Amino acid sequence: MRIDDFDYHLPEELIAQKPADRRDSSRLLVVHRDSGETEHKHFYEIVDYLKPGDCLVMNNSKVLPARLFGVKEGTGARIEFLLIKRIEGDIWETMVKPGKRLKPGDSVLFCEAPLLRAHIRDYGADGTRIVEFEYEGIFMERLEEIGSMPLPPYIERPSEDEDKDRYQTVYCREEGSVAAPTAGLHFTEELLEKAKNKGVELVYVTLHVGIGTFRPVKCENIEEHSMHFEEYEISEESAAAVNRAKREGRRIISVGTTSTRTLESAAYTDENGCHQIKSGHDSTGIFIYPGYEFKIVDSLITNFHLPKSTLLMLISALYDREKILQVYDEAIREKYRFFSYGDAMFIE
Repeated sequence: MRIDDFDYHLPEELIAQKPADRRDSSRLLVVHRDSGETEHKHFYEIVDYLKPGDCLVMNNSKVLPARLFGVKEGTGARIEFLLIKRIEGDIWETMVKPGKRLKPGDSVLFCEAPLLRAHIRDYGADGTRIVEFEYEGIFMERLEEIGSMPLPPYIERPSEDEDKDRYQTVYCREEGSVAAPTAGLHFTEELLEKAKNKGVELVYVTLHVGIGTFRPVKCENIEEHSMHFEEYEISEESAAAVNRAKREGRRIISVGTTSTRTLESAAYTDENGCHQIKSGHDSTGIFIYPGYEFKIVDSLITNFHLPKSTLLMLISALYDREKILQVYDEAIREKYRFFSYGDAMFIE
């Protein structure tokens, strides 16, 4: 398939720059795959489309305040860091801007009291740097104090205090992402409680979203594209819940593409021919595009994704490429808000 098969025109004014007033007040476009019909609702009505026995799977990864601003020691040049992933201990892979100014042996000071400094140890992949942090106290506390939320580049404003709350899901627990699993941003504690009271089983997995989520597909033939690997973890309790639901024929509803990729990466077929998932810690570079046969996920709650993106390809695999693009055209006509802080879609 060609990259242009996943293109569409999005008016710039539909790219959400701020979150909705309330998480669950976002709009919700419901897509009925069996009939092809669509409905226009609000996210607080999602519970009306959930059934007793449904298994709702969410990614509980927490976004790091991974954007840091400092100065190069010796020159005072302003430097921006974006932490990508921890390699081990205090050593991280980091994107730097401007990159030409930082070479192995250089140091960047972010805060003098208490201290937070980075020493450039080596070059990483794709222009990144391998850095070792020197600090006083607890690193994550320093990060929380001076770091900013790593809003995606299409949000054309600086990160604000509000983003430290709104660019996290209400159920985030495990620190490690540099981008939010945005489909989950619409849920409130009250909405999750309503779902639970209706008989929906709430299950959590962890996939730490990497910088690859912002990187475009550059291959004309999408099958030549290579995904960046991301770490995930599924507890024994969560795996047991999903596997029980699969055996009993109950619906697995994934909240977001990250939860989907986690479940499908951990899938296997048991001795009875039933699709199940393995618990444990692993990494995945799974690339889901049309032609892929889903083993675990039945339905998906998701945001609206960038043109030509791997995320748009994933949802096109779950439904149908041409029909998904028709749904996107409908969303554009109806003035839905797009991308991270935008509205949601339920493909049921």
